Amino acid sequence: MAEIIQRDGTWAFDGSTVRITPGRHRSVPLFRQTYGEIAVPLEAVSGVVYEPERKRGRLRMRLREGADPLLQATGGRLPEAADPYRLTVDGDRSGVAEYVVAEIRQSLLLDQVPKEPTKTYLLPGPPVPVSVRSSDGTVSFDGTQVRVDWADTSDRVKRATGPRIIGIGDLVQVEWLPNSGHEDGFLRFVTRETVFSKLPAERDPYALDLWGSVRRDLLTALVAAAVTARLPHPSTRPGTEYTDRNRDRPAVPAPRRSADHHDVLLRRLRELGELHRDGVLTDEEFALTKAAVLRSF
Repeated sequence: MAEIIQRDGTWAFDGSTVRITPGRHRSVPLFRQTYGEIAVPLEAVSGVVYEPERKRGRLRMRLREGADPLLQATGGRLPEAADPYRLTVDGDRSGVAEYVVAEIRQSLLLDQVPKEPTKTYLLPGPPVPVSVRSSDGTVSFDGTQVRVDWADTSDRVKRATGPRIIGIGDLVQVEWLPNSGHEDGFLRFVTRETVFSKLPAERDPYALDLWGSVRRDLLTALVAAAVTARLPHPSTRPGTEYTDRNRDRPAVPAPRRSADHHDVLLRRLRELGELHRDGVLTDEEFALTKAAVLRSF
């Protein structure tokens, strides 16, 4: 067993798995504490390195492309401090860090782990259900569908469309950009119908606009990763083959809607019509949001 324990967390390697546990110190970012322990199988590792500095060094692990749904969903845009595959090491523990690196590298060599991209996810991603309250609303995922409940501060267009519910089978991909504190971020759920939509995140009924607490909004990456883990692996879905995925599915009769559903539908369509007449929505935005409302009913 090769193990290093630091304030930021612990790395423990048993010859087949690198177990990464976040520290409990208040300096450890909320994202890492919430994500929790990660068990990285050796076959998912591309390389590991220790970078010494004057007072402190860093352990960094590189994973094979396509191995981790978290890295796939965030596209390398996680802030460095929130990166779970990075560990700050005190200067007097550099020898231990170098030993951990040597043990992992030796096992990679003995097991002949390839560096090529994987054809399946080797890590499971965050467990479900997962729910995060962001600046634009609360987003939840139970493993089969995404639900977005808009906040009172959300754009009128979004609130007019009501809660957004998206089945995992209707999703093409998830797009995520962190809120940097200087520029807004977003969490967008791309469906077959909205794949070419160019609506800004603040008006897109399929996107959360991340503009508030950087610390809190960063947790939306948990939802992005959990959904990504349950979508087809990138190696099996070349860009343009999504539109026909459900073409051969048998038609399912639409359920009957109650009078209450009908009243809600009419009210939301009326609200959208007023926004359109007032010039708040362009023709394109009105058409897209109207279609979103109709699909949700």
